[in-house]
Amino acid sequence: MIRYFTFSLSIAFISWIVGMIITALLSKTNLYQQRLSSLNFLSNEKLNTALGIQPFKWIILHSFFKYFNPKLSLSKKIKASELGTYRLEMMKAELNHLFAFLFMVPFILFRLYQGLYWFAVVMLFVNLIMNLYPTLLQQQNKRRIDRYLQILKLRSASPV
Repeated sequence: MIRYFTFSLSIAFISWIVGMIITALLSKTNLYQQRLSSLNFLSNEKLNTALGIQPFKWIILHSFFKYFNPKLSLSKKIKASELGTYRLEMMKAELNHLFAFLFMVPFILFRLYQGLYWFAVVMLFVNLIMNLYPTLLQQQNKRRIDRYLQILKLRSASPV
């Protein structure tokens, strides 16, 4: 079981690198600009709550994981003028994790094909925690930024 877990963690860390490469390659395409920038496959906040996104967020904020992407750290209060840049970084991190998640799926399916069910379950669990949950958390944060940007837009458009 420990071997399954360490192998799964290794693949997860490799998947992060693959996710960053895929995101970098796609970042200049129309697909990235038009479709992936507004990707939101789980917009129901009740479902996010049921999946445990808030406890996951707490773990990220209070563990060594908060140091993995310094561009997204909350060491200072973010100004309204910085929200667009912050959202772009968040979107990039979200897509990195999403592509990393998709990268690990064939490994999980291959273990299932081999009949190594426990191995596949461990890999799936690691993939969910290391890649899917960060994607869902980034999407939740991106929606919050979008709501705030919409409020700022309405305020600036209304006459005082």
